[in-house]
Amino acid sequence: MTTVQLKSNERIDQLSAQGVRIIQSSEVFAFSLDAVLLADFVRPNQRQQIKIVDLCAGNGAIGLFLHHKLGGHFYEIELQERLADMAQRSVALNDLTARYEVINDDVANVYQYVAKDRADVVVCNPPYFKNAPASQKNPNRYLAIARHELTIDLAMVCDRMSGLLKMNGRGYLVHRPDRLPEILATMTAHRLAPKRIKFVYPKPGMEANMVLIEAIKDGKPNGTRIMPPLIVAGEDGEYGPEVQAMLNGSNV
Repeated sequence: MTTVQLKSNERIDQLSAQGVRIIQSSEVFAFSLDAVLLADFVRPNQRQQIKIVDLCAGNGAIGLFLHHKLGGHFYEIELQERLADMAQRSVALNDLTARYEVINDDVANVYQYVAKDRADVVVCNPPYFKNAPASQKNPNRYLAIARHELTIDLAMVCDRMSGLLKMNGRGYLVHRPDRLPEILATMTAHRLAPKRIKFVYPKPGMEANMVLIEAIKDGKPNGTRIMPPLIVAGEDGEYGPEVQAMLNGSNV
């Protein structure tokens, strides 16, 4: 793999299951399990002509986790300059510069780089929490933007996801179950028909804390499937076999 220069307080982590190395920094951003789960939820498509767009890409983790599962060309859209720089160096670190384009700009401006109705797959791990005046936000600006709708909201995510996708293209989202009615209504209003929904539970007996959604642009309104649940860890806190396979490969 290509050698890249790490900056202050950066490290390189590896997702063994995908053979991917990612530049991380706890100061500004580090991918978490939701990125791994969303990448695993995406359907494989090996066609070399497809276009994939990762909105709110952060340090590029989700897109890079998909490099074996999806053929074609990736566009990583990230607003924050430092995170986009980390993503660009992670792409180089994995020798994937021919297939990946990191774009440091607002998602609102994505059509300047990818034309409307041209993407086959759009993925997004957006900020989960509304920007309510009373809501407590992380004093770290990088983390606050990643978690709260300070620079983008759900409506903009769905609008750009729909606008980018071809008819029958697939959009993928990971979010919080407590916003599910709003998410489904917003998707539907933007011509995104939810087709698969999977709830993620931290441990047995606990409520779901994540939901994975696949939608099809201009898909038929019926036919939504609720997939088998994913329980992340056992009572002992250790990752279950399904999550272990996502992280370390199937031979664990």
